[in-house]
Amino acid sequence: MADSAGAPRPSSSVKLVLLGEAAVGKSSLVLRFVNNDFQENKEPTIGAAFLTQKCNLPQRTIKFEIWDTAGQERFASLAPMYYRNAQAALVVYDLTKPTSLIKAKHWVAELQRQASPGIVIALVGNKLDLTSDNAGTNGEGEAAGGDEDARKVSTEEAKTYAEEEGLLFFETSAKTGYNVTEVFTAIANAIPETSLKSARGPGAAGAAGRSEEQRVNLNGPRDPNAKEGCAC
Repeated sequence: MADSAGAPRPSSSVKLVLLGEAAVGKSSLVLRFVNNDFQENKEPTIGAAFLTQKCNLPQRTIKFEIWDTAGQERFASLAPMYYRNAQAALVVYDLTKPTSLIKAKHWVAELQRQASPGIVIALVGNKLDLTSDNAGTNGEGEAAGGDEDARKVSTEEAKTYAEEEGLLFFETSAKTGYNVTEVFTAIANAIPETSLKSARGPGAAGAAGRSEEQRVNLNGPRDPNAKEGCAC
């Protein structure tokens, strides 16, 4: 990959972890970002799933190494294994479920205490398609599908919290794709240059990632090349 002058564009890998309560749409956000796809009845993630996706910025390419963790409480103790040495985290909550924001705040606090210094954290409110906001809906003040507004967490509440904690903040819809790419692009832009590492070829860590994906595949059997395209 080269820029307009013909020089190779620098490539860096970024370890990113998704955290949040079960059924908030973490896997659906990843699936939308990686494959531009959505599955209505997504099976719960068991343990964690590993995927990769590239994001092209003007001056460099970021290769996200994404760990999508299970939201069930019984898997919570495994989370440190996945966010250790992560340069970025998506902490996801459900706009229709206030308790999921409480859980998200718990994960943010844990990351701030135990994750790598300088980790970029994005707070993401998902399922915007179930709200009456014009963005991400049918544009007529109704939730997609004609349902009533199911929003239970206000934008102001979550955004104020994110600003207080120095987090990136987005509201998204994995179903419609609204703001999904923007989240990952904003994270890629926010990673400090000093935190970036050169993208590595297949090695021990890469092999471990492939093994994990085979054990708990996020998307089911697919073309191994399907995850390497760019969604940005």
